[in-house]
Amino acid sequence: MGTWGTSIKDNDAFADVYSEFFDFYNKGGQPEIISKKIIEDNWEILEIEEEKNSLWFALALAQWETKSLDPKIISKVEEIILSGVDLKIWLSLGASEQDIKKRKIALDKFLEKIKSDRPKAKPRKRKKLKTPIFATGDCLVFKLSNGNYGGAVVLATDNNPETAYNLVVTTRLNQSNKPTIKDFQNTEVLICNFGQWQDKADVTWYMPDLFYKDYADIYEKIGKISVDLEYDNKNHDGKGYLFKPSWTACWGMNNAADKQFESELTKPKPKKTLTIKQLTKKEKWWKVF
Repeated sequence: MGTWGTSIKDNDAFADVYSEFFDFYNKGGQPEIISKKIIEDNWEILEIEEEKNSLWFALALAQWETKSLDPKIISKVEEIILSGVDLKIWLSLGASEQDIKKRKIALDKFLEKIKSDRPKAKPRKRKKLKTPIFATGDCLVFKLSNGNYGGAVVLATDNNPETAYNLVVTTRLNQSNKPTIKDFQNTEVLICNFGQWQDKADVTWYMPDLFYKDYADIYEKIGKISVDLEYDNKNHDGKGYLFKPSWTACWGMNNAADKQFESELTKPKPKKTLTIKQLTKKEKWWKVF
């Protein structure tokens, strides 16, 4: 299951499908052909109950923005929203009553939007060279829904101008005062067991494409720690690492932390533990023997 927020866009599956659509669109692809390819290539998402709706939402928004909205797609989205099936999924995942209300408002506004007439199609963007949003070791602070501060650490930077990923680990910081560098050095990694997660470390390669548009105001860089270990974005399975990374364009570290801490109010925290030091510092030679 991906990162979740009540907004239509606050979901890994949505962000990935939407980003993929415009990658092809900006290269000259035709919306109808792109849409068909996305449905064929992402069949796994359509088999995941809690994520499949986000694929249809992302596709509908992308088609609406390019004035190519397929009547079958908008009919599908309308059926999902008016039937309440999306809200039922949220209920089954343990969403709070407040989140359900926010989600319903977001769904209704989304349906109203894509049923309106867009004046003109979104122009294609020329391909730009990308740069990573953050540097290795950057410590990021964000506000949690409980009013406390949470945090994340950048473990690696991909300097390929066509991808420019950042590998980011979410921490278990959850405190009333803004975290210090020492707090980051001594904290644990966020291990998720909310919803369908099963003790998975929240470590993700984030694409830079949507950061400044949708997420820049959420995260604040407050300093840097040293990262002695190296991580390769070609290592998709995390072979040799203490975690298996995820991949997304949705910078949802704050949502993952919110959901996990909320879950722990009624459910035991994961027994598995992992520290930031374990992901940033090389093992001392005398500890090997």
